[in-house]
Amino acid sequence: MSGSALPTLSELLRTFRIRAGLTQAALAEKAGLSEQAISVLERGTRSRPRIDTVRSLTAALALTPTEADQFLSVARGKLGTPRTPPKEPAADQLPTPWQLPPAAPDFTGRAAQVDAILSVLRDSTGHGAAVVGLVTVTGMGGIGKTTLAVHAAHQLTESYPDGHLYLNLRGYGPGEPMTPVDAQRHLLRSLGSDIASIPDDVEEAAALLRSRLAGRRVLMLLDNAADVAQVLPLLPGHAGSGAIITSRGSLAGLPGARQILLDALSESESVDLLAGVIGPNRVAAEPEATRVLASYSGRLPLAIRLVGGRLATRPSWPIQHFVDLLQDEERRLDSLGSDETGVRASIASSVHFLETSERGLDRQAADALPLLSVLDGSDITTAVSAALLKIPLRRADAIVERLVDLNLLESVAPARYRFHDLIRAYGREVADRTLSTAERDEALAGVLQLYTEAAWICHAFTHPTSPRLPLATVGVSGLLPAFSDRDGVVHWLDAEQRNLMDRVRQARQTGLANHPLLAELPLAFFSYHESRVRWQEMRELSSGAVAVALRHERTATAAWLQHDSAIPDAETGATGSAIDSIRIALRMFSGIDDPFGQARCCSSLAYLLGLEGQLDDALAYGRLALSLSRTIQDATLEGVALTAVGALYDRTGDFDRADEAFAEGIGLAEQAKDTRAVFKRRLNAAVAHVQAGRNQDALRMALKALDTVQQAGDATFLGDSHHLLAVIYAVQGDFSTAAGHVEAGLLAARAARDVLREGRLRIELARIDAARGDRAAATEQLNAALALFRNAPEVYLAGARDLLEKLHRGEIDSYQFSGNPI
Repeated sequence: MSGSALPTLSELLRTFRIRAGLTQAALAEKAGLSEQAISVLERGTRSRPRIDTVRSLTAALALTPTEADQFLSVARGKLGTPRTPPKEPAADQLPTPWQLPPAAPDFTGRAAQVDAILSVLRDSTGHGAAVVGLVTVTGMGGIGKTTLAVHAAHQLTESYPDGHLYLNLRGYGPGEPMTPVDAQRHLLRSLGSDIASIPDDVEEAAALLRSRLAGRRVLMLLDNAADVAQVLPLLPGHAGSGAIITSRGSLAGLPGARQILLDALSESESVDLLAGVIGPNRVAAEPEATRVLASYSGRLPLAIRLVGGRLATRPSWPIQHFVDLLQDEERRLDSLGSDETGVRASIASSVHFLETSERGLDRQAADALPLLSVLDGSDITTAVSAALLKIPLRRADAIVERLVDLNLLESVAPARYRFHDLIRAYGREVADRTLSTAERDEALAGVLQLYTEAAWICHAFTHPTSPRLPLATVGVSGLLPAFSDRDGVVHWLDAEQRNLMDRVRQARQTGLANHPLLAELPLAFFSYHESRVRWQEMRELSSGAVAVALRHERTATAAWLQHDSAIPDAETGATGSAIDSIRIALRMFSGIDDPFGQARCCSSLAYLLGLEGQLDDALAYGRLALSLSRTIQDATLEGVALTAVGALYDRTGDFDRADEAFAEGIGLAEQAKDTRAVFKRRLNAAVAHVQAGRNQDALRMALKALDTVQQAGDATFLGDSHHLLAVIYAVQGDFSTAAGHVEAGLLAARAARDVLREGRLRIELARIDAARGDRAAATEQLNAALALFRNAPEVYLAGARDLLEKLHRGEIDSYQFSGNPI
């Protein structure tokens, strides 16, 4: 239009349509025409439509009589008198637009975000301001971006006396996003420009817009932006004016903008918002139901307002009734609005943006969302995403980061992500419609395979000659970090432990219940569970695994799993049950003629029967273990057997034989340069010595164990060394030195992020404090241990509680040796 004095039919139609806030599709539907017809008229391909078409468009666009006459005349080609190109109004004749929507009367919370917006935009209008004030507010659909922006903008009237512009850029939702040119036309008309004076070229229109804003203090609220490219041509060019831009997508590329990422409301803010909708009395009458309702609503303002609106129109409904409706995740979105204003529609519009994008990455991200949402667990890593989607790590990273850009996924740490509950629910709805059971099972199997791979890496670091390693079937995925030592993979497994257990439970409820991975997984995790003292997880992971292994004729795997099932029982005091499990395992190994497994079972029986006081039987199994391991020439198993036999000799008072067995076992580990085995055998020898009353021998051996582990730099076992030394000194009455070793052990346990070891050390410190007469300090340590054990097996909690009760009854007046301190 910049090159002509006469408006064309296409120009008028596009102008009127944009003013009405309609897409071509929406106008076509409203006028009873085809979308193609609208497109043809706007392109100017057809300039003389039928009169009934003009009348239909006039009605659909709600034109004034003057506008209708103009539209009809142009359509008939009867505007024969050229118009004089309009002049732009003078600065003192420019209108002052006040276009902000009303502020929400129930606006709740967001104090820090409001302060940030006001600070930036007030500073940009002050004396000496040099830059345009820009603030972006991003977040998932329904999180309250527009409500926040409007609320803040209304407080800036005095700072921006020349007007407030509001424009919905339609970046997400029904129809196509507004083009920059259409948006420029809307803004320029609001600022007094005649339609005929507005250039068609984006750059020219942007320059005109900047000119119109220069020297004025106007606040723009650009709502629902698609991306930075859509926004840039709309921004003021001089200090004094400012803009708030909202979007579901990331606007991190917008130069100079203060970025505000909205999260869900806090619990208290959610409750306050609901009270503002349904009244404080109903909320006060059912406080617990209100908190649960806020949680089920995802603490999402849109969802809370929808729930509140339904409750407000149903005053007889208890809040608990609505909680019951939302309890079923599969029906939750139905209860949170099923029309185009509901939560489901809000999320769907973000996904639609990806689905209809020209970028292949966007479409892949849309396809990935349902599968990612199916996975149980609190969060998901990039590596797990890649395993689930069966794609390279770099591609998985691009996909999940794109979902983060659209606020369909939240980044909680580098390479770790989390779904909002309602987005997860939406994704699972889509998965139920689009994914077969086999597809979901295959994806979950890929994740379990990744965990199994990581566990085997851990096992190879700790037991490099283990007879279990040949039983591994999973390959190298290329998705895991290149771990250089045991600590690296242990910390990786630590971070995934809760997710792992959730996903194993999920697998057992699917077609994977009898998958061979559910047998191999606990086998591979033996070393990790042992080093992290995770007996409860070991027990749960192993449950049913023997049967799965036998079903797939993996008899060696089944025998090792049978052996390992005894360990949680042995470590938590159920020695009899452990012995029964080991005897079964021994028969299984004998049945497949596996001398390695037989030797290991015999060593385990020697240890367990010794605990039960059956020393003759224990020694017989110990000697058999020694004979078998020497026959097959396995130095590792021979060292294990020698350690078991040495402990039994200590128990029977045959100290010379005990020392000889311990020395030979330690020597084998030293020859193999197996530092971990050297440490463990020295530590076990020291334990046997202190249990036999050989305190000085125990001290010498424990100090050697400490020296070994310090040289190896192993924080996990460093704590065990200090724990044992604390016991040895405490037994001798040197409580000050003992307490010092406990403190050193606590530092090591915290460095290793090992809460169970930290809890056991605090119990040890409580024993020492009680022996020193400091009941208050002992009580503090026991309470700290109970807090650390809140997710631990009951035996740990029971031990701490028992000691606390004895302390309160005044039954502890001397140091009480616990038997086996580690």
